[in-house]
Amino acid sequence: MKKIFSAILFIAVTGKVFAQGNTLQAGTPANEKFSPERLQRIDNMIEQNIDSGYVNGAVGFIARNGKIVYYKSFGAADLEQKKLMNNDAIFRIASQTKAITSVAVMMLFEEGKFLLDEPISKYIPAFAHPKVIDTYNPKDTTYTTTPAKREITIRDLLTHTSGIEYAQIGSEKMKAIYAKAGIQAGFVSDKLLLSTNINKLATMPLVHQPGERWTYSMSVDVLGYLVERVSGKTLDQFLKERIFDPLGMKDTYFYIPAAKQSRLVAAYTPDKQGHLIKMNAGTFPGINFDYPLVNGTYYAGGAGLSSTIKDYATFLQMLLNGGVYNGQRLLSRHTVDLMTTNQIGDLYINSDKDKFGLGFGVTTEASSKKLGISEGSFAWGGFYGTLYWADPKEHLVCLLFIQNWPLPHNAIQDKFRAMVYQALTD
Repeated sequence: MKKIFSAILFIAVTGKVFAQGNTLQAGTPANEKFSPERLQRIDNMIEQNIDSGYVNGAVGFIARNGKIVYYKSFGAADLEQKKLMNNDAIFRIASQTKAITSVAVMMLFEEGKFLLDEPISKYIPAFAHPKVIDTYNPKDTTYTTTPAKREITIRDLLTHTSGIEYAQIGSEKMKAIYAKAGIQAGFVSDKLLLSTNINKLATMPLVHQPGERWTYSMSVDVLGYLVERVSGKTLDQFLKERIFDPLGMKDTYFYIPAAKQSRLVAAYTPDKQGHLIKMNAGTFPGINFDYPLVNGTYYAGGAGLSSTIKDYATFLQMLLNGGVYNGQRLLSRHTVDLMTTNQIGDLYINSDKDKFGLGFGVTTEASSKKLGISEGSFAWGGFYGTLYWADPKEHLVCLLFIQNWPLPHNAIQDKFRAMVYQALTD
């Protein structure tokens, strides 16, 4: 009786329920308190976006209490080849890689390999004595620096407060500085090694003092190299052995094996007239969109993975369960709590006033009022239009995968978020 009372008290105080036995299984909307008629509205919305030429295809997924109530594919995976989208389509998940790498980091943290507030230079010496950019000349990309007030910590990297920025997709200033140094952001198709890129990145100036601001960055690529340094394995080996195999994520790769390459969805972008065209090597200089199809050696912890919506839903369900899935415990419940609560204090990551944990954006009371997503939900997305969130309060795992960039009509994402909640009946 005492144990039952303690469990009830825990739920009442935290508002979180971690159903440790939940594995993703087929369910019915009615049993999980969803209206089938209202879920149909999501179908209509996605089909309207495809009919309007805004996106070429999509896969949507919703599970509650581990029961799958919505798992549908729409449109085309490849318009030119007239290939229909399927539920098992493989997508470039880009920055959704970050959450997986962050879990790997926290698994090593749980093993006592390091502490979060230790300097990264203790494990990657090239990051010792960081410098912050002071002045910059856009004409020739020259700059001056001033010494950083402190070292970059592992926590800074997990929260994107390190002062590192992004190559290829960041600010014009840092894109130019990184490009001159030959630093790549992660969509890599040549034989570059992670150690080479990260050690070079370590010599670059920071855009601000560590801990001073939230700046989306290549910090998680650095963490991928930390995993390699500490574990003695390449990042792809560690993720496969410690995360993908235990969870049964059989379709998640840095470089897709030949037998599965036909399942990779083509990536599209609008031309000047707004018509969708397939991305290729010349669409955006410096970015090769066929990187998942090569036999590469660069394991970008911040952007390199491709996956299916079901594989990623399994990963999220593990977190929603408090770090365990199908009898395989990857993290403790306390570590999951640490990762999915505010770690950036008074800083915000966007105009919606979301916070950031250790690898995830976290919905605040203020941002929950925009679309109805519960406070405390944790979420992110990817460069090519993939998105996800997990809602501990409503026990939801929700994903929408597309392969389009940019999204001039990006209401499809916010509409999907809102329409999940309008379909609940309890």
